[in-house]
Amino acid sequence: MEGAASLSLLREAHHVDQGITLAINSLHTPFTDSIWQFFSMREVWYVLYAAVLVLLFVRLGWKRALAVTISCVLAVVLCDQFANFTKAYFERLRPCWDQNMIAGGLHVLEGKGSLYGFYSAHAANAAGFAACSWLGLRAASGKPCRGYAWFVFTWAFLVGVSRVFVGKHFLGDVLVGFAVGLLVGWLFAALARPVMARLSPSGR
Repeated sequence: MEGAASLSLLREAHHVDQGITLAINSLHTPFTDSIWQFFSMREVWYVLYAAVLVLLFVRLGWKRALAVTISCVLAVVLCDQFANFTKAYFERLRPCWDQNMIAGGLHVLEGKGSLYGFYSAHAANAAGFAACSWLGLRAASGKPCRGYAWFVFTWAFLVGVSRVFVGKHFLGDVLVGFAVGLLVGWLFAALARPVMARLSPSGR
């Protein structure tokens, strides 16, 4: 009985997720479509990563900047590879492969890609990088870095939401991706903190 009840709750949650995803996905125009496609492009990330890397080396010196950079790389790699594991394990279809979602009017802006999408690696990678880079920058510089926080977390949020608008992920995939990314980003930033504490203040 308990197993049946749990299965029923999961199905109900999935139905709710489908409805919310379709509602968000339906809010599209030709102009906003181009915006969401832009934020979904991984190539755009490389420009951001390069800009953040320059910022780190200018603000922190090469030693501390290198420590923050390595922690960010490890955070993104773990988020990305763990997503591959969970997709294969849970086998939850992407909305663009779900016939109920297609019948419900899902607006798809990208190729379908792989079958499974839980959780969103885009959302996790972006959130992990945002959290790890901000916490690392704040710890190494001794400043709150609020301007950078607003910028990088807004970018991560838009990346995650874009996956719903392009039809590649359910909202639930994105929210779990955000949670995983924030946790992993915090973890690697915490691991890098004692390393940075041993380095000279300038690190130059």
